[in-house]
Amino acid sequence: MREVVADMRSKFPDVDFHHLHARSSMRPDGGILSIVRGDGLELPILIAEKKNQGTNRLRESEGKAAQAKGNAIERLGKDVIGFRAALLSESIFPFVCFGDGCDFADDSSILDRVVTIAMFGELNREYLHNQGGGERFNRGSFYFREPEWTEREMQARCYSVAEKRVYYYYSKYGEDAFSPGEG
Repeated sequence: MREVVADMRSKFPDVDFHHLHARSSMRPDGGILSIVRGDGLELPILIAEKKNQGTNRLRESEGKAAQAKGNAIERLGKDVIGFRAALLSESIFPFVCFGDGCDFADDSSILDRVVTIAMFGELNREYLHNQGGGERFNRGSFYFREPEWTEREMQARCYSVAEKRVYYYYSKYGEDAFSPGEG
């Protein structure tokens, strides 16, 4: 978070930014994949997250009471806000999140929390480029359902976002900027 705040201060010097603890961080479960410019600047091409939520069916089968829904999604919302802020100077948001478990069944109200985090974008659809006047809607891609996502399904969607992001940076900076010693 310290690095994100320092970067935002340099890009938006007329805005106050703050963080409290030097050790606080944002670490998505799937990690962050970056491309490195010749001058050493790392640019994210994929930020991947995976959430599994919903043990109530298991608890029910064990004779236990149901738990409240939504814990994983509340933490997801915090991280998405942080990554959105970190990438405000870009016109593309390479965030991809996969969620599975009974809390994400079609009739679950938890899905509306995810839709809210997705800036009211449609679930299970790739959103990469920012949308709207002034590119205000940096939605990201949120894939949520009850059945577990397979590694192959997640890999295909992540590859799609990462590949397009590489082309975005090539277009923005020129492909030669990513050669060692260039920039």
